[in-house]
Amino acid sequence: MLFDFDEKTTAKPLKFKDGKFRIIHITDTHLDDDNIEQSVFLIEKSCEREKPDLAVITGDNVSNEDDSSVTKGYIDKLMSVFDKLGIPAAVTFGNHDSETGSMSREELMVYYNTHKSSISVDDGEELSGCGTYNIPVLSQDGNSLKFNIWIFDSHDYEDNYYANVFEDQVKWYKEKSDSLRRMNGGEKVYSLAFQHIIVPEIYEALKKTDRKKPYAFRHMYNKDEYYMFDAGRKNYGTLNETPCCGYYNHGQFAAMVEKGDVKAIFTGHDHTNAFGVEYKGIDILNSLSTRFNGDAFSTQYGYRIIDIDENKPSEYKTYVMHWFDLFSRKEIKDLKAENPAGYKTAKEVTLKGMKEKFILKICRGFARLFTGRKISYAD
Repeated sequence: MLFDFDEKTTAKPLKFKDGKFRIIHITDTHLDDDNIEQSVFLIEKSCEREKPDLAVITGDNVSNEDDSSVTKGYIDKLMSVFDKLGIPAAVTFGNHDSETGSMSREELMVYYNTHKSSISVDDGEELSGCGTYNIPVLSQDGNSLKFNIWIFDSHDYEDNYYANVFEDQVKWYKEKSDSLRRMNGGEKVYSLAFQHIIVPEIYEALKKTDRKKPYAFRHMYNKDEYYMFDAGRKNYGTLNETPCCGYYNHGQFAAMVEKGDVKAIFTGHDHTNAFGVEYKGIDILNSLSTRFNGDAFSTQYGYRIIDIDENKPSEYKTYVMHWFDLFSRKEIKDLKAENPAGYKTAKEVTLKGMKEKFILKICRGFARLFTGRKISYAD
């Protein structure tokens, strides 16, 4: 079956394999000279372990330097993982990608697309920003449209506040959603969305309190308000810091509720948050920074996996993997001879991570005991 996809804002379609489709969500890698070797090693090992069908990379990817050749070198090392393993990679941008340095978002996207693994789309003059597009996922035989993935550029700043998805992108989403429905015989195409900055509705989905409490965090803009998990909702993971949403709301989340096709929206930006909440039928989830900086704290960083079943496209499963849980003793031992640098990194995240896990367990245990409420949920 032939599908009339708009190539200006639609990536090359992918397919389910054996009825399954797996996504690895990579975000906030912030690659530079200080962390690139360790971080790229961990990303490669993660992909070898998880065998994803798609890597979605949602911004603050590499340090944008004044010398573009240095920036391109960082991109080369990141994308070499997906080139080597044959994993399609979809890239969009965060608030830092083009904040400094010599390369614009458009120039960055052009360079990402020199890599064979990249299926990213430069939407050109069609939309605000750079890196808003969709990825259709076809049935294993390629004859039917089974699923869709939305990639949004949530921009960087707007009037000195964090930005979010703009009105023209919301209009594009609504029109594209209708188009996909028509291609699917009038039935909505279930989907997931990915972007860097979380939607403002996150504060409607959390529980408000007027004072600071353990694992309650101050509103990004309203300084006398604090927010924490609402035990009456479906919750995932742990809220470790203030959700840093855009200041203005241009109607993205409301449009998704209206169309009813998006089951979850995945974001980065807030490096230590590995949490999610359900709101108006959509799960709002944040994924961890996917880098390692050499300190104990960053051993709790990692990645998120999302699994979709071709026969149940209205459902998905997700979990978070932290660096400190990535390697078994045997895997570390095996690396000693075959990859001394990798052995050092694997040993470092595991040993330093033991300390970090102990601290996390103590802090969360005391918080639960002190407050009488649940602080963390299954990732």
